[in-house]
Amino acid sequence: MHLARFPRVRLGHFPTPIEAMPSLSKHLGGPNLFIKRDDCTGLASGGNKTRKLEFLMAEALARGADMVITQGATQSNHARQTAAAAAKLGLDCQLLLEQRVTGFGDEYEESGNVLLDRLFGAEIAGRLPSGTDMAAALAGLADALRARGRKPYAIPGGGSNPVGALGYVNCALELLQQSFETGLRLDHIVIATGSAGTQAGLVVGLEGSNSGIPLTGISVRAPKLRQEENVHRLALATGELLGLSTPVARSAVVAEDGYVGEGYGLPTSEMIEAVRLTARCEGILLDPVYTGKGMAGLIGLIRAGRFDRNDNVLFIHTGGSVGLFGYRSSFGLN
Repeated sequence: MHLARFPRVRLGHFPTPIEAMPSLSKHLGGPNLFIKRDDCTGLASGGNKTRKLEFLMAEALARGADMVITQGATQSNHARQTAAAAAKLGLDCQLLLEQRVTGFGDEYEESGNVLLDRLFGAEIAGRLPSGTDMAAALAGLADALRARGRKPYAIPGGGSNPVGALGYVNCALELLQQSFETGLRLDHIVIATGSAGTQAGLVVGLEGSNSGIPLTGISVRAPKLRQEENVHRLALATGELLGLSTPVARSAVVAEDGYVGEGYGLPTSEMIEAVRLTARCEGILLDPVYTGKGMAGLIGLIRAGRFDRNDNVLFIHTGGSVGLFGYRSSFGLN
């Protein structure tokens, strides 16, 4: 897994730290909880997309792009970090936003990530209704821009393709090195999983390194089987890009779907409890869409007896706390 073969621009602060969460561990009665702070990657208040964008933006520059375009939900963390990366590299940026969540008013539609999208100079090229084929819409936008003489580089939702997933192959190698240097034995890793690129990259890195550490994704959108198949498909493609001799086994991809609630981006009582507990026990902010539901899943698995009391369990914080500002009413903070 010689990642230096692939173009990369430096956008983030790495390695991100691994911290113990003793108060939350005590509150839950074990296991020993740790958190990898990928909310501290630096770009645009941080988040997991920074790792992906280091490879994606490098490819955009290598192809001579004069702008980047991408798509996501209204409060997309990926859109915010893409807008920031484009600003940093002197590229124009256009965004297509899907209105997957409605009924929250201006606090959702214009604050949080959307405010930052605009601050970084991105143009919101369209707000599309829920259920739109966003990949097709992005392709259509790219065609329209080329017809006007522009050179767009289209980034899929979440930056989740084999090139983007290289960022989390690198993260797996990074956390294994940190584990070795600190003597921290990792028994389990848990992460929120959505567009599949983060989990796929981690699976490739962990399996390709023969780490033996099981990874559990907590789905924030798709049912278990569909999410696992999406992740496995991307893991296979990422392994092929890297030239791995042994494909990732289907059994290495695990996603739990019991914490989605009524749908993507829609609050659940478990998410609200998880965000509050993590804030009040550890002073760490999660987000309402990804890490809040991911932590709710971790807490649920602990309460269900999934882990031994003395296990060391690492939660990877993928960022997104900016999105909290779009959900004030859900936390009773109006």
